[in-house]
Formats: sequence, structure tokens, C-alpha cells
Amino acid sequence: MKKLFVYMAFALLAGAGVASAQTQNITLEDIWTKGTFRPKGVYGIRSMADGEHYCTMSRTGIAKYSYATGEKVEDVCLFNAPDLHKKAKPLPPMEGYEFSKDEQKILLSSGFEPIYRHSGVSDYYLYDVKAKSFTKLSNNGKQRLTTLSPDGTKVAFVRDNNLYWMDLATLEEHAITTDGKLNSIIYGTTDWVYEEEFAITKGFQWSPDSKKIAYMRFDESRVKEYNMQMWGALYPEDYKYKYPKAGEDNSEVSLWVCDIDNAKPSRIASTDKTWEYIPRFQWTPDGTLTYMLMNRLQNHMQILTGEGKMLYEEQDKAYVEVPDTWQFITVGKGKKAQEQMLITSERDGYRHIYLYDMQGNMVKQITAGEWEVCEVAGVDVKNNRLYYTSREDGAINKSLYMIGLDGKGKKCLNYTQKDVANLYMKQEDGHMVTTSQLMNSAFSQPVILGTYNATFSNGCKYYICTYSNANFPPVYTLHNAQGKMLKVLEQNFDLQQKMADFGTCRKTFSTFTTSRGTELNCYTILPPDFDEDKQYPVLIYVYGGPGNQQVTNSYGYSDYYWYHMLAEKGYVVACFDGRGTGGRGAAFKKQTYGDMGHMECEDAIEAAKAFGKESWIDARRIGIWGWSFGGYLSTLSLLKGNDVFKMAIAVAPVMNWRYYDNIYTERYLGLPQDNAKGYDENSPLNFAQQLKGNYLLIHGTGDDNVHFQNSAEMVEKLEEAGKQFEFRIYPNKNHSIYDNTGKTRLNLYQLMTDFIERKL
Repeated sequence: MKKLFVYMAFALLAGAGVASAQTQNITLEDIWTKGTFRPKGVYGIRSMADGEHYCTMSRTGIAKYSYATGEKVEDVCLFNAPDLHKKAKPLPPMEGYEFSKDEQKILLSSGFEPIYRHSGVSDYYLYDVKAKSFTKLSNNGKQRLTTLSPDGTKVAFVRDNNLYWMDLATLEEHAITTDGKLNSIIYGTTDWVYEEEFAITKGFQWSPDSKKIAYMRFDESRVKEYNMQMWGALYPEDYKYKYPKAGEDNSEVSLWVCDIDNAKPSRIASTDKTWEYIPRFQWTPDGTLTYMLMNRLQNHMQILTGEGKMLYEEQDKAYVEVPDTWQFITVGKGKKAQEQMLITSERDGYRHIYLYDMQGNMVKQITAGEWEVCEVAGVDVKNNRLYYTSREDGAINKSLYMIGLDGKGKKCLNYTQKDVANLYMKQEDGHMVTTSQLMNSAFSQPVILGTYNATFSNGCKYYICTYSNANFPPVYTLHNAQGKMLKVLEQNFDLQQKMADFGTCRKTFSTFTTSRGTELNCYTILPPDFDEDKQYPVLIYVYGGPGNQQVTNSYGYSDYYWYHMLAEKGYVVACFDGRGTGGRGAAFKKQTYGDMGHMECEDAIEAAKAFGKESWIDARRIGIWGWSFGGYLSTLSLLKGNDVFKMAIAVAPVMNWRYYDNIYTERYLGLPQDNAKGYDENSPLNFAQQLKGNYLLIHGTGDDNVHFQNSAEMVEKLEEAGKQFEFRIYPNKNHSIYDNTGKTRLNLYQLMTDFIERKL
């Protein structure tokens, strides 16, 4: 394997300026119940309208800070101030907030109850900044997606599949729709498959003048139901919801606009045989409604105005991605001001940023090159520039850049050596100490690589940056528009020290070349006492789904520490990104189209063989594990590569793409009626008789995403083939197999750890 670089973090002994030796072993309790390695953060960042201040949210309240200094200016809202208890009962914990346009009211949410993975209901409160008073908005039941109108006088929300608006002066509710019904008609939010695959749950938007609401209507009548039994009562309950599987009927979707003064809705667009989906809609700053249409195969997309004027069109032989960025900006001032549209597209082979006018003409391709844009982080129309993150410093890295709207003046805003010296300083016994002299290759370049994200102020005069790398926890820093670091907000120094105390920070990156000549990225975590003259078993983690990346120079959170725990036990842990994964352009990603699973499995077997050739790997002891798509791929790899893999673990795997939802599956395989071979040829169900190694299958019975049906059928196929394996069910648990206590995850990871130690 070709070594690219080694990213090693560092820590200080108090005042000593040297890294600590390993003194402790990692336990699963450290990872899942004690919170030993939980990083600190800066949460709920919201820019104020003046662009000079920002707010953050904590358990105690909302505080206001100065961008110029990073210092706290005032407490804007205290949730349970001492004088509040004299007036009312203590408030429940608050979970989210939104300011009104004049910043005199704050909308707060509490008591979130999930519906699916990204949606749920909450109680909402309104805080009056001047009066310092809280008002619960409704006692008629929890609401969904409650949103302030731009003028701050109203809110809109969804309850029981109907859309409402409320006058905040009177707290009177007004029903915009009345015929919403569970598993039938939905207003103002989306159905299961739109939420999961188009990442849209909010199905309504206020117009800029607060006089109208655009909203979606879903008619699920023709969508078939999936049934899950929920265990616990004397007689288990049936939970039924609409889930369109590959090749099956979707909801009929329409887009409407309601003028709230006369409450007369008008239909703007609806799906039909040509246009199956409306994945996005939004108002422009001047109040024009725009929306996106896609066909069933998702290889043709249009953007239109409410009057039917086409602003944009894109087609592809495989599929068109829903744009990561689609926003409207006003360029210029006065009579010269004009609206333009920013959009990301892969039309030249890599995801880049384009600027269009409102007549549908391309003004400029702003970014270009054989690398991918990740997202647009901020747009400064006053100075005609934007900020974006991208993979242009290598597919595993995510860097922050500034560029003019004309495509000129590009500047990298990653940390410099001077920034790093500021980051890793700590006051000890009245003396400032630094580790800058100890930096290795992770921090020795003029521009520091890793993973950057940025949250910009209103007007983009400042931004708060979040940075991490493979062996370094997130740090939060405050910058001006040119990238100058103004203040370190959170450096997670204590966690850095713990990482040194527990002997982590051993993830390294490399590449290997397959027999077909494709170079693939991978990472490796070696045992702390690694001896290249010894041989070690290797566990490979795989995901492998279209466009996904697992080999990234970013902090790995809980699994990172589990992998180090396994390394302490004498295992090498590795991961690779095969063909079809992201960060390397459309051609690399879309080459698996129509034949999902074939190349991905081939690359998994090649990865195992590449590791097996290393003198320090015991080629007889190679294992693989994965979750969801990764569970599918680990299962298929164990079956097809039964002469290579000794064991596999599959958590919540797809076993037959005919069982998965249609938006995701048809995007990558087409319709099952047209591509039966693509659906069936790489189904693990067809290879059950080839099982030779050790296999652990895990699934939650309450998984609304990848249904338990997948594992149930795999169990049946393995039994029919006379194969022995291990199977663990988690009753009522969803796709994440998680609870708020961490105990379920503790049980799950103990199960997997024990299996690895017994079977690999």
C-alpha cells in the first residue's frame, strides 16, 4: 500500500510540552455511557441581523456575543431565571430557537417526539425579549415545523397532517387545510420517502411579505402500507405507514399557494407521468415562487417559476443529483439590482457552482476543476463574492475557500501555521505553553488540511469555523471575512489530553491499486505496540453506497474510539472507499449505475487481498463489517469472497433492493421492471449457499428505513442452505439501534466486540 501521510494529534502534559504515554485502556462504557470522549462544542449559532453579533444556545438560555471580540455581551433569554420561578412553573428543557426579523421575539421548541429519523412534533413557546415573558403557543397538541412569518406577527405549523397559521397577537389558530388524514393526505410536510431520500420535511414556506404560504399536498392513497409490530404490550400493536418500494406507486404531490387574508388556495404544480417528483420549492427575495421537477428515473430535472417559466434544465445518462445549493441572490443596488440564481451541478463532471439569471441564461461557472465543491457556506453580495468548501486539496480533505462571483480572486481560508500556534496554547500555572514545536505532518504544511465547516454572519463580515482532522477533535474559531483568526472559542484541550492518555491518534491514510488499475483511498489503525515482524488480524469497515465517503480526514467520534479499542486488543482496523463513492467526480461515482453491488463487492475483496499481501497481516484472519448499505456489502463480500473473509458482521442490511424505497433505489438501478438483472444479480439472498465464514446478522424490528423483512428473508435462505450463523434482534429499535441512555449501543457494541474476539 502506498502511504500518503500520517495525521497524528498531540497533547500536553500540564506545563511539560510533551505528549503523554498511554496509561489507560478504552472501554465500551467510556464510549457509550460515560461520555469520556464526548467533545465540547459551540451550539445553536445564529447571526444577528446587524452582522456584528451572534447568539448561541445552552441548557440555561440564549446568550449574545460580539463577532469582533468573541466575548459575551448579554444573556438574551434565560430559560429558568430566579425571578421566573416566582411568576410561573419552571420551563421544560428548550431544544431549538428562532428569532423574529426585528429580534424582539424568540420562537422556542421543547419536548421533541420523533416520528421518523428527521421529523417529529414539539411544544412551542414565544419569548418576548422586552417583557422577558414566555407564552406557550398552543394547548391543542404538539406541532410540527412551527415557523415565524418574516414580519414576526404570525407562525405557521402542521398538526395532524393539516396546515395552520396563527396570529401571535391573539394566539388564534386558522386552518388552511382540513382534510389531512394519517396515511392518506398530508399538508405542509412530506411523506416518508421524501423525508428520507430528498432530505425535505418542511413542506411549506412563508412568502417574503408574510401574506402568502406556499405548501405541498401529498395524496398517499395509492402508496402501499408497510406493517411493523411494536412489542411490549400484552398484545403487540401494529404500526402501519406508507412506504413506496422500488417499482411501486408514489404519492401524488401538488404545490399550492394560499393568500391568508382570503384563504383561497391555488394550485401551482402537480406530479404526473412525466414529472414524478417535486423535490424542492422556494420563494425568491422579490416574492416569485419557484419549484423543481424531476422525472421518475431522476435523470431529468427542471426549475420553473410559478408562472411556468423555465429557469434551469439538466439531464444525465445516469441520474441528476438534487442540488446541494439552490438559492437566489440580489446583485447590485437600486435600479441596477437584479435577482440571480446560484446552483451546484455535476454537468461538467464535477460538482461546481454556477450563476444563472432569471431568464434561464448561465451568467458564469464560478468554480471549475477536477475536484468537487461540497457546499456554499456564505454569499456576500455587497462585495460580490462567496465562500465554499471543497475537495480540491484531495478527496479526503474538505477545505474552505473564498472566490468572486466572477470566478476570480480565489483564496484558501484554511488555518495557517500561525493559526495553529494560537490554537494549541493553554494557560498553565500562569504561564502560556504551546505545542507548536511538536507538530508533525498533520500541521507542518503552510496550509493545514483536514475538514472545515463555516457558519457566516449576516453580510459575511465574520464566520465561525469548525475544524477537525482524523486524529484531532473539533475546534471552534472566530474569523473575519479574510480568514484572520480573531479568537479560539473552543479547542477541546481536555479531550486532546485524554486522547493522549488513552493512546489514540493512530489513524493513517494510504492508497492501494486494484487489479483493474483503480487507485482507492483507505485508512488504517494499527495496534499501539505494532511490530511489523508480527502478523495481525484485520477488520475492514465498509459502507460503499453511491456518493458516500468514509475515508475522510475528519474526526470519527464513537466508532473512532471503538476501533482504537479493538487495536488495543491486537487487531488492525481498516476502511476503504471503492468505486461508486464520492469526492472524486461524477464518472467515478456513477460508474456503478444500473449494477449496484457488483463493483463495490469486487473492490471489497480486492481491499482484503491487498491487506493480506502485507507481511504484518495474517491473511487467514480478515473480517469485514458494515451498517445499512455497508451491511449489504459486508454480507455480499463474505458470500462472494468466501475464500478471503473469515467473518462478517451486518447491521440493518438491505438484502434485496426490491425491498428498499423507490426514490433511492431507482435513482441508482432504474425501475425493477426494466432492470431485473441489476436488482437480483447482486442480492445476497442468491448466494446464501456460499457461506463458509462466521456471520453475525443484526437488525431492529422497528426499522422503518431498511425493513426487518430483509434480515428475516436472509435467515430463511441461510437455514434452507443448511448454514450456521448468529442472529441478534433488537425489538422496536429503528435503523440507528439507539436510545438516549447509550445502553442499547453499549449492548450492540459489546455483542460485536465479543463476536470479533471469538471468530476473527
